[in-house]
Amino acid sequence: MKPSDLPLLCTVSPPTLAPDGSRAVFAVTRPDLAADASVGQLWQVPTDGSAPAERLTRGSHDTAPQLSPDGRLLAFLRAAPGTPGQLHVVRSTGGEPVPVTDQPLGVTAFDWSPDGARLVFLARVPEPGRYGTVDGLPPAAEPARRITTTRYLANGVGWVTDRRAQVFLVDVPDVTAEPPVPAAPSADDPHPEPDAGVPTAVQLTTEDADHAHPRFGRDARTVTVVVPEHDGVSPRLRQSLRRLVLDADGGVAEVTTLTGHADGLHVLDGRETADGTSVVLAQELGPDEVEFVGTNPALHVLVDGGRPRRLTDPETVDLTASPLVVDGAALLVTDTTRGTVQLLRVTLDGQVRRLTEGSVEVEGVAVAAGVLAVSLADPRSSGDVAVLEPAGLRRLTDLSAPLREAGVVDAEEVVVATRDGGQVHGWVLVPPGPGPHPTLLLIHGGPYAQYTGSLFDEAQVYAAAGYGVVMGNPRGAAGYGQAFGRSIRGRMGTVDLTDVLDLLDGAVATHPTLDAGRVGVMGGSYGGYLTAWTTAHDHRFAGAVVERGFLDPELFLGTSDIGTYFAQQYTGADPEQRRRQSPQAVVGQVRTPTLVVHSEDDLRCPLSQAQRYHLGLVEAGVPTELLVFPGEDHELSRSGRPRHRLQRFDAILDWWDRYLPTSG
Repeated sequence: MKPSDLPLLCTVSPPTLAPDGSRAVFAVTRPDLAADASVGQLWQVPTDGSAPAERLTRGSHDTAPQLSPDGRLLAFLRAAPGTPGQLHVVRSTGGEPVPVTDQPLGVTAFDWSPDGARLVFLARVPEPGRYGTVDGLPPAAEPARRITTTRYLANGVGWVTDRRAQVFLVDVPDVTAEPPVPAAPSADDPHPEPDAGVPTAVQLTTEDADHAHPRFGRDARTVTVVVPEHDGVSPRLRQSLRRLVLDADGGVAEVTTLTGHADGLHVLDGRETADGTSVVLAQELGPDEVEFVGTNPALHVLVDGGRPRRLTDPETVDLTASPLVVDGAALLVTDTTRGTVQLLRVTLDGQVRRLTEGSVEVEGVAVAAGVLAVSLADPRSSGDVAVLEPAGLRRLTDLSAPLREAGVVDAEEVVVATRDGGQVHGWVLVPPGPGPHPTLLLIHGGPYAQYTGSLFDEAQVYAAAGYGVVMGNPRGAAGYGQAFGRSIRGRMGTVDLTDVLDLLDGAVATHPTLDAGRVGVMGGSYGGYLTAWTTAHDHRFAGAVVERGFLDPELFLGTSDIGTYFAQQYTGADPEQRRRQSPQAVVGQVRTPTLVVHSEDDLRCPLSQAQRYHLGLVEAGVPTELLVFPGEDHELSRSGRPRHRLQRFDAILDWWDRYLPTSG
């Protein structure tokens, strides 16, 4: 894969199934260099494999499809170039979509009522006078913001206290009705008001908090929503599940908090099963409500009048934050494990059954009439749809065929012994040709995240350029148990450093075409941290690339959108302890030429992290450059503008060509 092959990188949304299970509908999204945006439409495919997938809509960016309970209508989000996504409905067989919302900042999530008559949705509500709500009032002329909380920023959003995410309810429009037409001016009405063309939505929540995951219960009278319980100043991370009981007019008659302070849960999602049982996916945060490091989410049944009853063991099962899917009296969830993401079925009595195996990442799931469909990625695909059968997964699509034709290098799974008697798990990509190939050590972010064996554009681009790629999951990563994830708490840059170096040494030793004497290192976020820490303590590398790095824990406090708790939990609360784990504190020891890459609007690891680190490299006499992307946030490499993603790859390859050239 070359950088110019980015438009071939298709990703797939969670599927939605017709009530009889006969067909799946899903969104396919890809970067488009001409549009300089992510583009995509909705597709459908019969689940029996009798016909190939076909495009169902023709918008520039159609996502998040959900079929109505009776299968007659299809709701989805549509965004036109330069405008936020709005909720639309269309006949499930196709046709002209009918807009349902015209929210100033767009819609981000929604859910059908069980009777198919209403939709509940989530939208940010701007304060009057902000974010374009007054024509001609630019951002620089808006009133000053009065901040009374320590949580006022969110990466990818910006300021949040003046545009909270609220829950709305709206009637589903009649897709067969006469469409609205603009009124012509007349002598009596020279400036007729245009018809909004959308039904009136009722706002259900008004609290000064960012609500999430609105879901209907088993009937159309109840809605659940996830709400953070922040007091404005503390680092506490508790989030609760609330139930809204609707009155006959669609307003809120009653609000009940289903999880409370005594439960100490960080609720990620909630569902109601067919028999009315409420189940939440949540992390147990401990008495201080901040113990998130290496804390796996688990399923909990909410028992009236008692503490939640846990269904899955967080020590052995690491559930992802993917939406919960109800399957009768059970839940379908996904489990992060050893570089894969597997599908599990969990019953209300705590029986857990794994439904998938092998090198796969299950990213979304739907079930209807005994048919179970998933969206997934694997070593040869960046996104496809499959159905689960007794013999395993049967593919319904092959969206990555053009990418494989352009060139994909297989990732070889490796397990390397570490110097202290443990093991580190990873993958090696060896480019074609006899070698010797210079080798890049890639370090993932998180740190409680994981590399997988699935097709990864970063590794593919570097392998296509002639570099061997070594990447893996050192201690601190997810997928290997909570103790593994917590092992670097308060001692970052210790066993995680030796793990990545042992992985590199072991991989090079067992692959003769990789050149042990010509190596580079790179990573983003926590991977940027560990890259910077590595080059301060090991001078074997010909070059380094530090991206969106967590580089200065002290500066991180109060400047990052997670600056009230992240550094304190990972590097400790004591300033001297933090300094002993700070790449900024040891930047003077670096000798490795380093490219520092950052985004101007990164609020997770603010630009000041890169600026200060880059200055430290300059003062140390290290060859360095600072590459800053305007308008991008922490997710540049994954979801940034396509042209910026291409420019990023070109700049990185140029850096390696200067300091670690390949023979070609």
